Amino acid sequence: MRWRGRRGSENVEDRRSSRGPAMAGGGSILGILFIMLLVWLLGGDPLAVLRGLPQQQPGGGGGPVAVNPADDERAQFVSVVLADTEDVWAQQFRQMGKRYEDPTLVMFRGTVQSACGFQQSATGPFYCPLDQKVYIDLSFFDDMSDNLGAEGDFAQAYVIAHEVGHHVQNLLGISETVHRARTQVGKEEANELSVRQELQADFLAGVWAHHAQQNWNILEEGDIEEALNAATAIGDDRLQMESRGFVVPESFTHGSSKQRARWFYKGLKTGDIDQGDTFAIPYDQL
Repeated sequence: MRWRGRRGSENVEDRRSSRGPAMAGGGSILGILFIMLLVWLLGGDPLAVLRGLPQQQPGGGGGPVAVNPADDERAQFVSVVLADTEDVWAQQFRQMGKRYEDPTLVMFRGTVQSACGFQQSATGPFYCPLDQKVYIDLSFFDDMSDNLGAEGDFAQAYVIAHEVGHHVQNLLGISETVHRARTQVGKEEANELSVRQELQADFLAGVWAHHAQQNWNILEEGDIEEALNAATAIGDDRLQMESRGFVVPESFTHGSSKQRARWFYKGLKTGDIDQGDTFAIPYDQL
């Protein structure tokens, strides 16, 4: 991917040198309960908050953590990709007669506190609609390469663009609509809504790539294959097969490998946000 020599975003918050908050004695019970309530209202698992609480080590504290200098180039790359998403989505929103609000991207290591609660790097990149921030531990890119076989800088750009896609959904009111709908149906139907939302975020990542290519000629040989491989690697069916040895389609929350790759590619080829209504298609045809 061609990214060097272009502007980086000013909306990057670097927390890589800070530890997550120490929770000596379990922290504030009321505070934890409040965060669990917020997660539940967002359709998440409140117990994940407890599992994700950073644990204070004996004699430890919230002191600084050394930043790996090798991460610096990757941090610059993330900043440029975020800037590209800002420019593309500002243009797209203007065409819709709307104003795009830039999200903030938080880089962290190990654990992080967001308005959606405490999270660990094992959670993977995520978007919190309560503070309109994208969170990513840069070590996730190593996991993509080493554990998922999803290598390449454009694969990493796809991940960032997917999370920004959730921000676009939030600004357009789609996220709130989905949240309300999920609270009114059973678990299987709620999972289906989640899949539709995630596949649309994949599509929006493709829309970004389409216009970024038109604007800055970012794609190099093999880049599209990198992104499609990444989308395939994080499909629910593949992850379940690798972790469980079997697949439970009704438990999918992000979509199958084939679906994720298909919707990203559709966004990439069309660049037309109007063609990404994953909620208007029969579920078995996604």
